[in-house]
Amino acid sequence: MREALPDPKSTGPVIVGMSGGVDSAVAALLLQRSAYQVQGLFMSNWEENDDGYCTAAADFQDARRVCEVLGIPLHRVSFAAQYRERVFAHFLREYAAGRTPNPDVLCNREIKFGVCLDYMQRLGGAWIATGHYARLRHTSGGTELLKAADAEKDQSYFLHAVAREALAKTLFPIGELRKGEVRRQAHAAGLPVFDKPDSTGICFIGERPFQDFLSRYLPSVPGPIETERGEVIGEHAGLSVYTLGQRSGLKVGGRAGAAAAPWYVAAKEPQRNALIVVQRQDHPLLVSDSFDVEQLQWLGSPAPMEFECAVKTRYRQADLACTVRPAPNAGVRVILSEPARAVTPGQYAVFYSGERCLGGGVIAQRFNSRLAPAARVIAYNALFTAEGS
Repeated sequence: MREALPDPKSTGPVIVGMSGGVDSAVAALLLQRSAYQVQGLFMSNWEENDDGYCTAAADFQDARRVCEVLGIPLHRVSFAAQYRERVFAHFLREYAAGRTPNPDVLCNREIKFGVCLDYMQRLGGAWIATGHYARLRHTSGGTELLKAADAEKDQSYFLHAVAREALAKTLFPIGELRKGEVRRQAHAAGLPVFDKPDSTGICFIGERPFQDFLSRYLPSVPGPIETERGEVIGEHAGLSVYTLGQRSGLKVGGRAGAAAAPWYVAAKEPQRNALIVVQRQDHPLLVSDSFDVEQLQWLGSPAPMEFECAVKTRYRQADLACTVRPAPNAGVRVILSEPARAVTPGQYAVFYSGERCLGGGVIAQRFNSRLAPAARVIAYNALFTAEGS
């Protein structure tokens, strides 16, 4: 279903968030072709440019060249202070607590569709537009967030926490297109970024080694790497740099008496600073059949007491059928129709009904009711337990 765009003659300027990439460039191109008054805005959220990893300066020059081709003005602004306060501080707190956060979700809610939206309105913009792969349906009952037409590029997962009032002022012009078509249109229009590689990773980290970056802000406290039976088989470099299901970087190698199979991170035990690892990627300690979600934000009316839908516990994951009901303490409990691997506290669970995104929240605790009590490790029962399922 194509997004219904408002009549450009009845609105003010549309300000497009220009990242210097091909997606935002084509978003601006399509709006211009639809007779909108288009302006560009390049924002920077990170100012440590002296280590060679931040690409903000080069990205700004790419955005400037695109705007020159299109003949539209380009504004520039820094939200580095707000980013550190509203996103990066949370990022560090979560890693220090042994969880794995997703700062891109907070960046969208707090910065791109928060302080940046306010700034665009001060510039006189009636609408904000970005190069996100997602769609919106503006209805009399409110704005609905939908998956993109290109399932491989869909970014609704990262947008689920954006306030519905902000989405009502937003346009996603490329939500109906596939990536190949976006590049084709950019090339045909002579946009200089038509073949620019997609950015990867967290925006402020870039391509730098993650462990080295994190060690600048959080102390690296080595500790034991243990099997589920409590056998110490190595030493980790600090719990913050590992995530559930991780295989690479453990440096435990083969063990006498153990199967010649890879080791995977199954749990973190912050109280003892221990990293628990198992063999086999389908090990019961890596699998969950339910989990609790807190800090919920719904895109629309509050969810009913119990309902069935689909959920994603990470980006680009296939939809998982589930039942959602109130959790014993707070938030909701998600009961999966089929067990899932590496459900990770600190990450976001995002709920869908067909193509529509319902909202989501932060994964707080995971469970496996099929895990026999005798197989549990007391040291991390608080993180992974069968009770209450």
